[in-house]
Amino acid sequence: MSEANGQLPADIDGYLQPTRFIDSDSEAVRAFVERALAASDEQSETQKAVRLFHAVRDDIRYDPYAFSLRPEDYTASAIAGFKSAYCVPKAILLTACLRAVGIPAAVGFADVRNHLNSPKLSEMMQTDLFIYHGYVQLWLGDRSFKVTPAFNSELCGKFGVKPLEFDGTGDALFHEFDTKNRRHMEYVRDRGIFQEAPMEQILSDFREFYPNLAAHAEAQGERGLRVEDEAFSGSA
Repeated sequence: MSEANGQLPADIDGYLQPTRFIDSDSEAVRAFVERALAASDEQSETQKAVRLFHAVRDDIRYDPYAFSLRPEDYTASAIAGFKSAYCVPKAILLTACLRAVGIPAAVGFADVRNHLNSPKLSEMMQTDLFIYHGYVQLWLGDRSFKVTPAFNSELCGKFGVKPLEFDGTGDALFHEFDTKNRRHMEYVRDRGIFQEAPMEQILSDFREFYPNLAAHAEAQGERGLRVEDEAFSGSA
């Protein structure tokens, strides 16, 4: 839930700085931000955060097969040029975009269970548990919010999942049920928030936890798998 604690974290400056993966000072990130905010001349921090959330959510299509084991594919400047991505890259990009406009932001990760996972993806992953589902924590004034920009609204509409909406007044984190009220996403472990995306550890854990998926990604080469899923599948 959103939190109002009257003060920002003592180390808040670390959530405003560019890093290797969250390269908020890069030309590519700044260009993405400019396009996202171009429709309005004057915007509050809240309005900017909302626009950037929707831009990352909808301008980059969610694709669980856009999977890479190459660290360089997880810099925000690279992700800004992708047409599709899964939740981890999209969370990194949104974090960078927010920092680029002076809004403190952290990338967060959680393990989630997807009760509506597609048979194709389940077979490849050999589980319905998605480790390191990416989300973003941001601070607006004395309030913090957790949001995930993973699933674009067009995909959600196609597969009967309610799109997550962020309006600056509450979190946008939980796809708990689909439009038919069936259980969808279940958060089982929060791994916390980070000033920098720990990609070396994440990619190492992916190789260990998803050996079949990792083998396919390495066989396919650059940017991993490029197979379109036949049915909506959950995050990670």
